[in-house]
Amino acid sequence: MGWIREPIVVVLGHVDHGKTSLLDKMRGTVVARREAGGITQHIGASHFPLDAVLETCRRLLGEVKVQLKVPGLLFIDTPGHQVFANLRKRGGSIADMAILVVDVMQGVQEQTVESIQLLRARKTPFVVALNKIDMITGWKPVEGAPFKDSFNNQSPRVREALETRIYSVVGQLSSLGFQSDLYTRITNFARTVAIVPVSAKTGEGVADLLLVILGLAQAYMSRQLEAEEKGAEGAILEVVEELGLGATANAVISDGILRVEDRVAVLGRDGPMVVRVRALLMPKPLDEMRDPRDRFRNVEEVRASAGVKMVGEGLDAAVPGSPLYVVSSGERLEEVFARLQSEVGEFVVRTDRIGVVVKADTLGTLEAMVNYLREKGVPIRSADIGDVSKRDVMESAAVKLKDEFLGVILAFNVDVSKELEAEAASRGVRIFRGEVLFRLVDEYLQWVTTTREERARASFERLVKPAKIKVLEGLVFRRSNPAIFGVEVLSGQLTPHVSLMNSSGRVVGVVTQLQNMGRPVAAASAGERVAISMREPVVGRHIKEGETLYVSIPEGDARLLLTTFQDRLSEDAKSALNEIVEIKRKTNPLWAM
Repeated sequence: MGWIREPIVVVLGHVDHGKTSLLDKMRGTVVARREAGGITQHIGASHFPLDAVLETCRRLLGEVKVQLKVPGLLFIDTPGHQVFANLRKRGGSIADMAILVVDVMQGVQEQTVESIQLLRARKTPFVVALNKIDMITGWKPVEGAPFKDSFNNQSPRVREALETRIYSVVGQLSSLGFQSDLYTRITNFARTVAIVPVSAKTGEGVADLLLVILGLAQAYMSRQLEAEEKGAEGAILEVVEELGLGATANAVISDGILRVEDRVAVLGRDGPMVVRVRALLMPKPLDEMRDPRDRFRNVEEVRASAGVKMVGEGLDAAVPGSPLYVVSSGERLEEVFARLQSEVGEFVVRTDRIGVVVKADTLGTLEAMVNYLREKGVPIRSADIGDVSKRDVMESAAVKLKDEFLGVILAFNVDVSKELEAEAASRGVRIFRGEVLFRLVDEYLQWVTTTREERARASFERLVKPAKIKVLEGLVFRRSNPAIFGVEVLSGQLTPHVSLMNSSGRVVGVVTQLQNMGRPVAAASAGERVAISMREPVVGRHIKEGETLYVSIPEGDARLLLTTFQDRLSEDAKSALNEIVEIKRKTNPLWAM
């Protein structure tokens, strides 16, 4: 016989936007009503029973007229995108919903965007908690009040300031592809993201937030929340060493029942593995938590949704973020292992292709990095979880021999020993490190762009550029040895040390110097008049007044200018280049082809 389980809710957002404070406030608010059912402490999660949530929302609701079937809410305690990224299940998320915390004073920030990217990738519905409304200048707090009551208590100027900030967030979310609005104005919650203004400090709007989450779960997730009488499914949050117990796994159970002595299949560092559950531990209720000598109580089973600490031999090798499946006696182990591999295999990538090496702390963040790099068209040689190893450095060094821009390591939230840093440096392998996932990738992409541009600019600068000039009549200052005469640059740019040719393609000499008003200059552009000196020609014999001359470009330079660097030439320089090519191809039709 099945049952309706609690929705699993995770809290995400930018650093310092109040994720922890909001969760603490919600927990504290509900604990304050614990005579109505209170809060159950789980490992890595907090269970809010329905009656406790409704008691918290009583002032907002009046008497509840709707028959609610959802038994409560299970909040993932540890906020932040890494935990959500850990919770993978069948290509989606084990978290049913998310609260995206946004600071009303700062709006959508870098890690907010990162969180939204993860939510979109997992197709996880979310509600925006617009936090810190008490920080708006002139705000008069009403402790624990529903948002509408608190909003009506403010002056018109303060209400307008909040509306302005709400619309700013609406615009930011719109640019990211999400339609959103203040929750009181929404008629279709399936299409529009609800924005709930709250204060984690005063508790204003907390009841509204809880009620919106409960309502959305009730309206749109009834099938998704149906749990079955079967072996448990879930995910490992983290692996923790406990004194006297050894390695334990803090896990979230999202379906079925987990019992002591169950055989559980998880992903280990060397591939899928099976662990027998020796004990299941739950924290004691909050009102019993004052005694630190005995924090846990043993239980024989846990039903979804729940957070639990598993004890079992070999859990030290389990990967945080791994899906978790109870293996029944009639189920072939190969099938369960295949299911595990299918869920995570595409993100633990190892190929022979030339590409970057990616290391991340969890399966979820690895997934996000792999997806983001693929979006950006960056090939990946290998992607795995764990600290940077010598093998990673050696693989990157091998790639660097073929493509220096791909012979790099992207290390997200993992350690790199000093010895490996030195090894990488000696082999010319760059290691990009960071704790903000998308910033790390963007930093690498920016380095590639900047370095390529610098190299291209340097290569372009070394090329002989096209120019077309006219010898000015009546401005011959010296006819030979060296010849000095005035010219006008008709197109392109003339510089010293380039060879000049006439319209027949015959080279007449090399420009040794350019002068303007008696002073040497480094270059002259189209429209400018300068005097030039040349050692080889005699004006009147090799060069005539009024004649048109061109820079004689080396064939290799011309080929690069016609292809790789054409977009760096001005339109008049392109015109001069085309004329030069035309002249050269009269005697050699394949010139610069």
